[in-house]
Amino acid sequence: MISDDAADALARAEFFDICDDQQRQLLAFAGDRRQHEPDAVLYQAGDVPDGAHVLISGTLKAKPEGEIPGKPYAISEPGSVVLTMALILSKPRPVTISAVTECTTLFVPRHAFMKLVQQSPELAQKAVARIERDLGSYLGALEPVGRKMKPRDSVS
Repeated sequence: MISDDAADALARAEFFDICDDQQRQLLAFAGDRRQHEPDAVLYQAGDVPDGAHVLISGTLKAKPEGEIPGKPYAISEPGSVVLTMALILSKPRPVTISAVTECTTLFVPRHAFMKLVQQSPELAQKAVARIERDLGSYLGALEPVGRKMKPRDSVS
């Protein structure tokens, strides 16, 4: 049986507004409701995630890692989607996600999301448009930083 909080979390999750109600219900059914104790690691930087988490309750911490690690930040808004790109790509991510408080998430497996995308050309188009929009926002945020940096002299 589909839990109401899982379906509600998907309905609140901005990324999943590309899905219709039936598609969200299918993802809620295919998903796995998970409980996490404080300090539990949901995802370790460098691992390949099998899908994304939708926060139902609690607070998570995202700690960017890598050559130039960023500042950790909290995720506490119910419906927040963690590791969205993992719904589409099987690639390691440079961030560790851990629970700050007791948390409940809905894990949405990549294979379930991709099955819906393959069955629905309209959903596939919406997913592409959403990802393009999100990437455009990220690049737009970096543009002022790029203008401040001096171009490197080209080596002949």
